[in-house]
Amino acid sequence: MRESVQAQVMMNFLVSEELSFRIPVELQYAVRDPYAVRMTFHLPGDDPVTWAFGRELLFDGLAGPCGEGDVHIEPTDPDELVDVHIRLQVAGEGALFSASTAPLAAFLDRTDRLVPLGQECGLAGLCGDVEEALDRILAEEQNAG
Repeated sequence: MRESVQAQVMMNFLVSEELSFRIPVELQYAVRDPYAVRMTFHLPGDDPVTWAFGRELLFDGLAGPCGEGDVHIEPTDPDELVDVHIRLQVAGEGALFSASTAPLAAFLDRTDRLVPLGQECGLAGLCGDVEEALDRILAEEQNAG
Protein backbone atom coordinates (compact mmCIF):
# COMPACT_ATOMS: atom_id res chain seq x y z
CA MET A 1 0.00 0.00 0.00
CA ARG A 2 1.24 3.48 -0.82
CA GLU A 3 2.12 5.52 2.24
CA SER A 4 2.01 9.04 0.79
CA VAL A 5 0.87 11.28 -2.04
CA GLN A 6 2.78 14.27 -3.39
CA ALA A 7 2.16 16.86 -6.06
CA GLN A 8 3.57 20.17 -7.17
CA VAL A 9 1.35 23.07 -8.18
CA MET A 10 2.03 26.63 -9.16
CA MET A 11 0.43 29.34 -7.04
CA ASN A 12 0.44 33.10 -7.11
CA PHE A 13 1.87 34.78 -4.02
CA LEU A 14 -0.19 37.98 -3.87
CA VAL A 15 2.03 40.61 -2.25
CA SER A 16 -0.32 43.48 -3.16
CA GLU A 17 -2.92 44.29 -5.81
CA GLU A 18 -0.10 45.34 -8.13
CA LEU A 19 2.54 42.73 -7.26
CA SER A 20 2.44 38.93 -7.31
CA PHE A 21 4.93 36.11 -7.81
CA ARG A 22 4.27 32.71 -9.36
CA ILE A 23 5.82 30.12 -7.05
CA PRO A 24 6.03 26.32 -6.88
CA VAL A 25 4.24 24.71 -3.95
CA GLU A 26 4.71 21.09 -2.92
CA LEU A 27 1.63 19.29 -1.61
CA GLN A 28 2.16 16.30 0.66
CA TYR A 29 -0.14 13.83 2.35
CA ALA A 30 0.99 10.85 4.44
CA VAL A 31 -0.90 7.92 5.93
CA ARG A 32 1.04 8.35 9.20
CA ASP A 33 -0.72 11.74 9.66
CA PRO A 34 -4.05 11.05 7.96
CA TYR A 35 -5.88 14.24 8.94
CA ALA A 36 -3.29 16.69 7.60
CA VAL A 37 -1.95 17.99 4.34
CA ARG A 38 1.32 19.88 4.08
CA MET A 39 2.09 22.69 1.68
CA THR A 40 5.69 23.76 1.22
CA PHE A 41 5.96 27.21 -0.32
CA HIS A 42 9.14 28.08 -2.21
CA LEU A 43 9.23 31.86 -1.91
CA PRO A 44 11.79 33.84 -3.93
CA GLY A 45 14.92 34.55 -1.89
CA ASP A 46 13.71 32.72 1.25
CA ASP A 47 13.99 29.23 2.66
CA PRO A 48 10.98 27.01 1.92
CA VAL A 49 8.12 27.38 4.40
CA THR A 50 5.88 24.42 5.25
CA TRP A 51 2.36 24.72 6.61
CA ALA A 52 0.31 21.77 7.87
CA PHE A 53 -3.46 21.95 8.23
CA GLY A 54 -6.53 19.77 7.97
CA ARG A 55 -7.16 17.92 4.74
CA GLU A 56 -10.87 18.49 5.27
CA LEU A 57 -10.24 22.25 5.46
CA LEU A 58 -8.64 22.20 2.02
CA PHE A 59 -11.46 20.05 0.66
CA ASP A 60 -14.18 22.33 2.06
CA GLY A 61 -12.34 25.48 0.98
CA LEU A 62 -12.55 24.50 -2.68
CA ALA A 63 -16.33 24.84 -2.55
CA GLY A 64 -16.86 27.68 -0.08
CA PRO A 65 -15.22 29.89 2.51
CA CYS A 66 -13.86 28.04 5.52
CA GLY A 67 -11.20 28.12 8.17
CA GLU A 68 -10.78 29.67 11.56
CA GLY A 69 -7.48 30.70 13.00
CA ASP A 70 -4.33 30.75 10.92
CA VAL A 71 -5.63 29.21 7.66
CA HIS A 72 -8.53 30.47 5.55
CA ILE A 73 -9.46 29.00 2.17
CA GLU A 74 -12.20 30.17 -0.17
CA PRO A 75 -13.08 30.31 -3.85
CA THR A 76 -12.15 33.62 -5.47
CA ASP A 77 -15.60 33.64 -7.10
CA PRO A 78 -18.36 31.66 -5.35
CA ASP A 79 -20.27 31.26 -8.62
CA GLU A 80 -17.32 29.78 -10.52
CA LEU A 81 -15.17 27.35 -8.56
CA VAL A 82 -12.10 27.87 -10.74
CA ASP A 83 -9.59 29.45 -8.34
CA VAL A 84 -9.16 29.65 -4.58
CA HIS A 85 -7.48 32.02 -2.17
CA ILE A 86 -5.40 30.55 0.62
CA ARG A 87 -4.67 32.99 3.44
CA LEU A 88 -2.04 32.04 6.02
CA GLN A 89 -1.67 34.18 9.11
CA VAL A 90 0.60 34.22 12.15
CA ALA A 91 0.72 36.90 14.86
CA GLY A 92 -0.82 39.59 12.69
CA GLU A 93 1.41 38.81 9.70
CA GLY A 94 -0.30 37.23 6.71
CA ALA A 95 0.32 35.87 3.25
CA LEU A 96 -2.23 35.44 0.48
CA PHE A 97 -1.95 32.90 -2.32
CA SER A 98 -4.21 32.08 -5.24
CA ALA A 99 -4.31 28.72 -6.95
CA SER A 100 -6.28 26.91 -9.58
CA THR A 101 -8.85 24.58 -8.05
CA ALA A 102 -8.24 21.74 -10.54
CA PRO A 103 -4.77 20.59 -9.37
CA LEU A 104 -5.80 20.90 -5.71
CA ALA A 105 -8.90 18.79 -6.38
CA ALA A 106 -6.79 16.22 -8.25
CA PHE A 107 -4.38 16.03 -5.29
CA LEU A 108 -7.27 15.59 -2.84
CA ASP A 109 -8.73 12.86 -5.05
CA ARG A 110 -5.42 10.99 -4.83
CA THR A 111 -5.38 11.36 -1.03
CA ASP A 112 -8.96 10.09 -0.89
CA ARG A 113 -7.98 6.96 -2.81
CA LEU A 114 -5.22 6.37 -0.24
CA VAL A 115 -7.36 7.13 2.84
CA PRO A 116 -11.02 7.97 2.17
CA LEU A 117 -12.14 11.21 3.80
CA GLY A 118 -13.91 10.36 7.04
CA GLN A 119 -12.10 7.03 7.48
CA GLU A 120 -8.86 8.39 8.93
CA CYS A 121 -9.83 7.17 12.39
CA GLY A 122 -9.61 3.54 11.34
CA LEU A 123 -5.88 3.71 10.62
CA ALA A 124 -3.77 1.68 13.04
CA GLY A 125 -6.39 1.91 15.76
CA LEU A 126 -5.95 5.67 15.99
CA CYS A 127 -9.35 6.27 17.55
CA GLY A 128 -9.09 3.26 19.83
CA ASP A 129 -5.91 4.65 21.36
CA VAL A 130 -7.59 8.00 22.04
CA GLU A 131 -10.65 6.32 23.52
CA GLU A 132 -8.49 4.13 25.77
CA ALA A 133 -6.54 7.16 27.00
CA LEU A 134 -9.76 9.06 27.74
CA ASP A 135 -11.23 6.08 29.61
CA ARG A 136 -8.05 5.81 31.69
CA ILE A 137 -8.10 9.54 32.53
CA LEU A 138 -11.77 9.44 33.49
CA ALA A 139 -11.24 6.36 35.67
CA GLU A 140 -8.32 8.06 37.45
CA GLU A 141 -10.44 11.16 38.10
CA GLN A 142 -13.29 9.07 39.53
CA ASN A 143 -10.91 7.15 41.80
CA ALA A 144 -9.31 10.39 43.01
CA GLY A 145 -12.64 12.08 43.74
